[in-house]
Parts: sequence; C-alpha cells; structure tokens
Amino acid sequence: MSVLAVIPARYGSTRFPGKPLAEIAGQKMIERVWRHTAAADGVDQVVVATDDDRIANAVTAFGGDAVMTPASCRNGSERALAAYDALDSDADIIVNVQGDAVLTPPWVIGAVPTLMRSDSSIRMATPAVKMPPDTETKFRAAKAAGEVGGTTVVFDRQMNALYFSKTVIPFQRNAEAGTPTWQHIGLYGYRADTLREIVSLEPSPLEKAESLEQLRALENGIGIKIVEVDYSGRSAWSVDAPSDVAEVEAIIAREGELVP
Repeated sequence: MSVLAVIPARYGSTRFPGKPLAEIAGQKMIERVWRHTAAADGVDQVVVATDDDRIANAVTAFGGDAVMTPASCRNGSERALAAYDALDSDADIIVNVQGDAVLTPPWVIGAVPTLMRSDSSIRMATPAVKMPPDTETKFRAAKAAGEVGGTTVVFDRQMNALYFSKTVIPFQRNAEAGTPTWQHIGLYGYRADTLREIVSLEPSPLEKAESLEQLRALENGIGIKIVEVDYSGRSAWSVDAPSDVAEVEAIIAREGELVP
C-alpha cells in the first residue's frame, strides 16, 4: 500500500492570515510541518496543497513539493482530495496533516498509516494523546477564557471514535471516576475511496455546529479508528492564533527540535 501525505495550507485564515508562512523559532510553519511529515515512517510522498502562490513558492524554496488546488475548497478534506486528483495519484492511503501541526512528532504522524496498512478494514483513522495534568490544566484554562482551539475525543473500548468536540469531553461530574481527557491530534488517514465519499456528502448538523469536519464521517456511519499515541515527553500544542506562537517557541526552546 502506498501512502500520500497531504498538508493543506491556506493563506486566508480568519484568525491568523498568512499562518503557514509565520516564523516559528526561525523557520516557517509550513516548513516545520513538511519536515516532520517527511520524516514519518510509512509515508511515501509528501505534498503541500495550497491555493496561494506565496505558500507554493515558499515550499519550493525549502525543497518541498507543492500542488495548486482550488480556492473553493471548504476544508482540509476537500483540499486533500483535490491534491490527490491533481497529482493523478494511485496512493491507497491519504494522510491529511494539518498545516499548523508544528509540534506533531514524526512518530505520531507515522502511527496512522502504519495502523491502516496493518488492517485493511480501517476506513479512516486519527490519533489521540492522553493529556498529562499540566497540559490539561492549561487546556481547560484556555477554554474557560473563550479560546476555541484544540479538540477532545471520546471513544469506545475497541478504539472507535464516539464523538469529537471543541469543549472538554467527557464532562467530569464525578472526578473520582478517573476518566482521562484525550486530546485529538489533527491529522487523518483515509482510504482513497473513503475520502472521496466523505467529500461528496453534504456538511452535517454536528459538523456545522462544532466546525469539525470529522463529524461528517461519524454522522454518516463512517467509523473512525482512534490511534493512541505517546508524545514521549514532548508537549502537544497547535498554532490557532498569533498568541500561540510564543507558547510554541517556548516549548521548542525547552524541549529542542523534533527534526534536526
């Protein structure tokens, strides 16, 4: 099975225009994500999918591959499929890596195609990490302050996703239950035909309510396998707004680079 990793990168972010080209500790965000993805096990090809020449030129400048996709793409899934079609790819698995995942380790990215290669029944997969106490405290504080970045997930005992939310789930009414909080990591693996099916469907009610495109799959009976991952002591954080840059740079300064 061949694996194509697509990094959708849009210039016109509402909360952070030009985000893929933002400097993170001396390196553009899109370059960091590309290098982490290229270093992941099980990935055969990496391409940045964009609708902006500035991003495409930046990718070419650091030695990456970019493909132009329509500005009409409404989300990362549509842009990943557009890139797959533009390349006339015959990859069996498409891995969609969010362009702001600057702290996602290569071994986390690689865990998704590795699992899907081992089990052909999995139509879609995505990773989640158990939040350590300090991360959960900061995450809950950010949510209480009104920030929308970051997603949590709950799943059954067979690791099938039950729900994803921008709120912290499950609600901890009984703290003594010891239920962990799982942070969803924003990357997805799809069988090519599954991605095409999802894109063909209309946006679903829960998807529109939460602005989470993966809920379209669940609402239409397409199962999502959760891949439990371990950051091996590394911190998980994404860049959703300009204020996140300083937080990410502090983490890099403290923990070092993921890829030399």
